[in-house]
Amino acid sequence: MKTPPVSFLGEVMGLDGQIEPGLLVHVLRITKTELAIASGLSRDAVFKRSRLKGRATQTRLRDVAEIISRVLPWAGSVPQAFAWYRAQPIPSFGDQTPEDLVKEGRAEAVKAYIGRIAVGGYA
Repeated sequence: MKTPPVSFLGEVMGLDGQIEPGLLVHVLRITKTELAIASGLSRDAVFKRSRLKGRATQTRLRDVAEIISRVLPWAGSVPQAFAWYRAQPIPSFGDQTPEDLVKEGRAEAVKAYIGRIAVGGYA
C-alpha cells in the first residue's frame, strides 16, 4: 500500500503542531539567518530555544510556511515557491513582494491575494 505524500506544512511542523525552524530551513535549503531575514524576525527568534515557541515567532513562521504552501502547486517546487515569495512584486500592493508584506505584518493580505488568484479572480 502506497503512503500518501506529506504536505509542505506537514514537513515543517513538529509533533506539537508548531513550525520547526530547523525543518523549515532544511526544506527551503536556506540557513536560519536567511529564514530570519525572509520572515522579518530577529536572529534570536529562530536561534534561541526560548523564543522559538513564542506566539509572535510561530505566527510569522506559520505565515511564511502557509504562503509557500499555497503557491507551491503553481510554482511547481519548493525552491520556486520560495523564490516567488522573496521576489515577486505584487502590483495591487505597490509592487511590494510577499516577503515585504509579511515583514510588515500583512501576511493575511498576501493570503487573501493568493486566494483571489486561486479562484480565478483578479489581483
